[in-house]
Amino acid sequence: MTKGFDCATPLTAEIVKAFRNDGYEFVCRYLVPTGWKSLTPEEAELISTGGLNIVSVFETTADRALGGRAAGLADGLLAANTAKQVGQPEGSAIYFAVDFDATNAQMPAVIEYIRAASEATPAFLTGVYGSYAVIEAVKAASACSRFWQTYAWSYGKVSDAIQIFQYENDITVNGIVIDRDESYGNEGWWSTAQPDEGDETMRLEQWQWKMLGDSLDGLYHKGLISDYTWAEKAYKGVMTASELAWLNTVMLARENGIEV
Repeated sequence: MTKGFDCATPLTAEIVKAFRNDGYEFVCRYLVPTGWKSLTPEEAELISTGGLNIVSVFETTADRALGGRAAGLADGLLAANTAKQVGQPEGSAIYFAVDFDATNAQMPAVIEYIRAASEATPAFLTGVYGSYAVIEAVKAASACSRFWQTYAWSYGKVSDAIQIFQYENDITVNGIVIDRDESYGNEGWWSTAQPDEGDETMRLEQWQWKMLGDSLDGLYHKGLISDYTWAEKAYKGVMTASELAWLNTVMLARENGIEV
């Protein structure tokens, strides 16, 4: 479990240092093109330099997801362009917020919004932020691959699918108002720090990515790999050489009867 927070307030180097000293490892910030709460390239750089990872969340209005497919396509395109402007690398995640108590009647529109946002962001992993009901509905519809649940409107329930859980709202820490979060792996966070050799996305042709994705899909269904995210990353063309080398080692071990 990893300690993190989300906030609307732009961070300074001093604030980042204070949170790192408190044991925080990631911050969720708003990936929107304009407005006082928006993440900028300069802030992304100082957050990364200060040692925090960044989780991107797109939100313009709380109930934007009720706009359904048309809104999702527009927001996905805007989010992808904004991500590139702030230096967010391909293969990391963009979460789209459903920041209200969505009803069962509203869920079809929410699902179509997230599905369309995912279609519009092919270079990025796509996630949803919302209540337990939202997480469960979107996951059941296979509309995205990353899930960030808030305790709000969740009535004490926590989904088994989530990568991030927001468990406390509107508290003041290190001079700013934040929400507290914890994460459990595969969050899709990012940093502007230069990746080590082998950690950059492989340069393959589209047909090669598809072949790799089909191969990993088959290995998943045969039980040789346990996380379908690997096939998804290949289909999206965002796998690194070091990730593929690691997968090859794991599959070789399992083929030879070694439990890993």
